[in-house]
Amino acid sequence: MKILYLTKYTRLAGSSRMRSYQYFPYLEKAGMQVTVQPFFDDAYLKDFYAGKKNISAVLKSYVRRLGVLFSVFSYDRVVIEKEIFPFLPAWAEWMLKRLGIQYIVDYDDAIFHNYDQSSNPIIKNFLGNKIANVMRFSGTVVAGNQYLADYATRSGAKNIEIIPTVIDLERYPVKNSDSDLELPPNVILSGVEGRAGERSASEDNQKFVVGWIGTKTTFEKHLLPCKDWIKALQIQDPNIRFHIVGITEDMDLGKNVQYIRWTEESEVAEILKMDIGLMPLQDSKWEKGKCAYKLIQYSACAIPGVASDVGMNREVCVDGKTGYLVYSDTDWIKRISELKEDREKRQLFGNNARRLVEEKYCIQVTAEKWIQILMR
Repeated sequence: MKILYLTKYTRLAGSSRMRSYQYFPYLEKAGMQVTVQPFFDDAYLKDFYAGKKNISAVLKSYVRRLGVLFSVFSYDRVVIEKEIFPFLPAWAEWMLKRLGIQYIVDYDDAIFHNYDQSSNPIIKNFLGNKIANVMRFSGTVVAGNQYLADYATRSGAKNIEIIPTVIDLERYPVKNSDSDLELPPNVILSGVEGRAGERSASEDNQKFVVGWIGTKTTFEKHLLPCKDWIKALQIQDPNIRFHIVGITEDMDLGKNVQYIRWTEESEVAEILKMDIGLMPLQDSKWEKGKCAYKLIQYSACAIPGVASDVGMNREVCVDGKTGYLVYSDTDWIKRISELKEDREKRQLFGNNARRLVEEKYCIQVTAEKWIQILMR
C-alpha cells in the first residue's frame, strides 16, 4: 500500500514530527510505502523561528503543493495534516472528494479558529467554515482530543477517530528517585549552552528545577504572562531554579533562570533535569484544542506537572494524582512549593503520570490504531 502524507511542515516542527513523521517506521514495518510532501520546507521554518518573514518561500510552497496534487492517483491513501492550502478555500479538498479520493485529515489543534475567530472580517466571512468543509469532504477525521472531535461531528464528518499526540516510550526513560538519569543509547546528555554556560547533570541536581519546554511563540503567549509569580517564587525560595528549554535569550524572568537551546537530540535529557514540569495556558477557544504535549513529555519521564486548568491539560495532569491544576498566581506558587517540599508526593505523582502515558499517550499504543485506519 502506497501512502501520501501531505504534512504542513518537515520534521523540524514538533506538530508534524509527532503527528506524522514518528509513525512512518511503524507504517513501513506494516508493509506500507510512505511518501511525505511537506507544505513548508526547513528554510521557511528556520526563518519563521528566527522571527523572519519569507514571502518568496511561502509562494514557492503553494506552487510546490499544487504540483504534488497531480500525483495523488499514484497512491492508495492520502493523509492531510490540517488542510491542503492554508488561507485558501477548501477547493482542493472538494476536488479530491469529487474525484473519489476519501482522504484522511489530521488535527492536533483548533486551526479552525484561525478562520472563524479571525479579527480580519474578510478571512472570517470567506473562510470561517473552511475547516468544517475540509472535515465534511474527508473520508476520516483524526482528532487529537475531544474538543476537535466535537467540532468534526458538528461539521458533518462521516468517520471520526481520536488519537492524542503521543511520545515514543523508547526515547523517554524514567527519572529515578535519586535524580540519576537512566538514559538509553539514543538519548544524548550533554552540557547545553544557557545563560550560565555549560552545565552538568550533577550541577543541575543541586537545585530544585522547575522546567518548561516549547517554542518562542508559545513562550510569549503562555509563559511570559507568568513573569510576576515566577519572579516572586524565586524571591520566596532562592533554591528554586527555572529551566526554559527552547529560548536562548534572556527574557527577564529572574536571576535563577537558565535559557536552553532546544534540539531534538537533547530535549529528553533536558526534561530529565526537571523536578516539576509547567504547562500554563491562556483560557481561550484556541487552547481548548491543544493536546497537552508538554505534560505528556514530562509525564513520560515520571515528572509531575503543574498546569492551567484548561482543555486537555485536565486529562493528562489529573489533579492530585499526576500533578496539580492551578487557577491563579497564588496557586502556582503554592503548588510548586508544596511539591518541592514533599519528595514522596513528587515520586508518587510522577509514577502515576508515567503509567498514564504507558496506557494512553505513547506510540506503542496508537501506532496500531493508525495502521487500522489506513487499512480500512
